[in-house]
Amino acid sequence: MQSPSYDAIVVGSGISGGWAAKELTEKGLRVLLLERGRNVEHIKDYVNATKAPWQYPHRGGRTKAMEELYPVLKRDYPLNEKNLEFWVKDSESPYTEVKRFDWYRGYQVGGRSLMWGRQSYRWSDMDFVANAKEGIATDWPIRYADVASWYDHVERHAGISGSLEKLPQLPDGQFQPAMPLNCGEELIAGRLGKLYNGRRRMIPGRTANATKALPGRSACQYRDACWLGCPVGGYFSTQSSTLPAAVATGRLTLKPFTIATEVLYDRDRKRATGVRVMDALTNEITDYTSKVVFLCASTLNSTWLLLRSATDMWPGGLGSSSGELGHNLMDHHFRCGADGKLDGLGDKYYYGGRPTGFYIPRYRNLSGEKRDYVRGFGYQGGAGRDGWSRAVAELGVGGAFKDRMAQPGEWGIGATAFGEMLPNHANMVSIDAVKKDKWGLPVLKIDCATGENERLMRKDMIADMADMLEQTGVRNVNTYDGEYFPGMGIHEMGTARMGRDPKTSVLNSHNQVWDAMNVFVTDGACMTSAACQNPSLTYMALTARAADYAVTELNRRNL
Repeated sequence: MQSPSYDAIVVGSGISGGWAAKELTEKGLRVLLLERGRNVEHIKDYVNATKAPWQYPHRGGRTKAMEELYPVLKRDYPLNEKNLEFWVKDSESPYTEVKRFDWYRGYQVGGRSLMWGRQSYRWSDMDFVANAKEGIATDWPIRYADVASWYDHVERHAGISGSLEKLPQLPDGQFQPAMPLNCGEELIAGRLGKLYNGRRRMIPGRTANATKALPGRSACQYRDACWLGCPVGGYFSTQSSTLPAAVATGRLTLKPFTIATEVLYDRDRKRATGVRVMDALTNEITDYTSKVVFLCASTLNSTWLLLRSATDMWPGGLGSSSGELGHNLMDHHFRCGADGKLDGLGDKYYYGGRPTGFYIPRYRNLSGEKRDYVRGFGYQGGAGRDGWSRAVAELGVGGAFKDRMAQPGEWGIGATAFGEMLPNHANMVSIDAVKKDKWGLPVLKIDCATGENERLMRKDMIADMADMLEQTGVRNVNTYDGEYFPGMGIHEMGTARMGRDPKTSVLNSHNQVWDAMNVFVTDGACMTSAACQNPSLTYMALTARAADYAVTELNRRNL
């Protein structure tokens, strides 16, 4: 079935798709926003946002029945009864693991913008030049200067809180006031700064939680329930921020329960003509036409769509002429670090449920230092006091025991490191020719593993944290490696990388597919390397930049 034409079609409504819809509609385009999952309306559909733990049948935990239905989700923290509806059902949307890959997805309006960790850090120029400098993979076609003003743009609208630090490896931004370190973190931050002369620094985590009200949004209420949806709009999500802006233009059409199955391609014009979709409820097929297409379906789903498109022209799919489509899958490796106990703060506590902690920016392999690995890592962590749950391991009884457990326990502090994973052509996704999902569509086959560089880096990720804690007076320091598999960081990147040459990359410097210049890919699929900072802020900036370029080129009749 053929339907009305639009100026632009945006596939996916998460962090990148929401930004594409906002920017394109505000610049005058009529936009169709496609989402394969259900609609989630701001406030109304945050059904568990204000529930107390005792209002859940299993106190917010998980059951054996849930583990059977969600064999992938159960591998880590996402499986719980509080926000289960925000996560994909593994049985409906399976995938094939050549090697273990934990793929945690959110198929609804807003995507994973409803559940993301909200840590928001800029890349520096050293991140954009690293591939070229070290001769790894291919060079980014852009530098920090190309995207700096777009970081400014998205930070102001999203409401990023943070402190100004003047660190070359972690540029400052357009921040709202930071959420301060608590007294335990301040104590260690002061000692750390003196020990390393400022080279290692503990700063407030930069987070997409507003500390000052924005239009239509209140400041964060410190409820520590972000993953349930925020009724006051305290954190950035599609629902609280970009979608209302797009709707306000009167130029947005939102279609939930609509699965994009193919980008339609005109081989004579060498342009996409629109998107073919399947109704997720009826399986009806419809073709929508447009002048430009933005793929923002999340890293692996955008690449899945490209792999299935224009196969009569390229057997490997639209954008495969370089041989790089589907390759160079990356994540951030983490789940290792150290923790310990703090003395001297027994009469102190902290305020509310702060939605961020501290951040220790990258310090390795900077300023000429050479380790036995390349790139680096940062730490995310926090300090706090043990609560009543420490009583689970106790064997006490009676009133004295209850009174003791009603008081806060010892102060502790710790952090996990997030390390950069190098691009590797062998880490890839492809279409599984046999396995199908609930809708009869072929699923992705994922073949990805960490390498020697990551293994060597993890030694420092663990040892350095332990050393910093011990040097700053923390006692009973414990190191850990919780075992990491790709995907666990929920920071999938790559598989349709940007580059300078169509022979070695899928996208150009403006996120256009070399093989179809009116198709833009601006989610994590476009990433040429991973850095060690959380990537979502960069997705936002690249999306806004690409949307501006797309409209300019449309007005010049180049698309």
